[in-house]
Amino acid sequence: MRPISGDDVNKAVAGCVAALRPAVDRDWENTGAGRLEWSCRRTAEHIAGDLIAYAGQLAGRAQDAYVPFGITLDEGTDNAGLLHVIETTGVLLATTVRATPPGVRAFHPYPFRSADREGFAAMGIAEVLLHTHDLAEGLGLGYEPPEDLAESVLTWLFPHVQPGPAPWPTLLWATGRGELPGRAPVTDWRWHNNPVVPAERLTLTGIRPAAARDLRLGGDGGLQWIEGGPYEGTREAAGFLVKAYEAGVHRPEFGVFALVRREDGRAVGGIGFHGAPDEEGRVEIGYDLVEGARGRGYATEAVGALTEWALARPDVDLVLATIEHDNAASQRVVARAGFTRATVEEERTAHDGHGTDTGLRLYVRRA
Repeated sequence: MRPISGDDVNKAVAGCVAALRPAVDRDWENTGAGRLEWSCRRTAEHIAGDLIAYAGQLAGRAQDAYVPFGITLDEGTDNAGLLHVIETTGVLLATTVRATPPGVRAFHPYPFRSADREGFAAMGIAEVLLHTHDLAEGLGLGYEPPEDLAESVLTWLFPHVQPGPAPWPTLLWATGRGELPGRAPVTDWRWHNNPVVPAERLTLTGIRPAAARDLRLGGDGGLQWIEGGPYEGTREAAGFLVKAYEAGVHRPEFGVFALVRREDGRAVGGIGFHGAPDEEGRVEIGYDLVEGARGRGYATEAVGALTEWALARPDVDLVLATIEHDNAASQRVVARAGFTRATVEEERTAHDGHGTDTGLRLYVRRA
């Protein structure tokens, strides 16, 4: 898998500066930036401010709020000087991304209150690409970023957006900056960093579409696995995630999570949902472990943590697990995680009304 990195941040910033440099002698203060209410000058300052802010969040390991600092330009800084500031803050973010270990997360408010190094890199790139577009539109300049950067932003930050015919027009549409045939205009949007669910010895780390695609194709999904991983069930679940993403129905909070050991940062299995909750607030859970990680209580810990996380949401009333009749080990796992065997009537309803396989036992846990 091609991970998003500090090199991508530098690439995005270099494209921004190259596109805007021909207009440094123009009046940015009194020229609007595309569809924004900001001037070109304020928009360029915003790019630099975001790049240094993201670097600060990662470097400072901020956990509950933004690090309380900002950037102020020296009086008299001209447009050329402002581009130099964007270059400099881009290098600072790129360097911080490279220096941050895998798994480290820092505060970002939406939607799950944290992001990892790839998330901050993607957010920085998104700010650069989109606001360079705004500036270029306002200044009458041509600009189109490399396709791989636009695609990375989509697969890292817009997992809820169905891919379009090309990444850049899709990203512009998804952020209210353009039209896409067959799709309604976007007037309100947010990006999504991947969710994480903490457990005692594990971190349940949400798998992004790009990582899921790599897992489906036989890769490691950007994760360090223990020997024998990932197990086939995780690859199969990743394939379902990719199908949901390509259909535009993927909800990252009800996707697939890697089970990452806190002690060494290695993945030992996968867990996730078979889809978003239905109209009755029902959601089904599934999991697997690499053989070398079994028998240590990881599955019980993961099932318990993800189930509690799901039941704390307003749209979930019931978590289901279906298990083969002869899989006593898995039945013990869900029992230890607080599930109980469904009643005969509940199983009949699940079979007749929801298509549950009659060859499986049904276990339930309620809110």
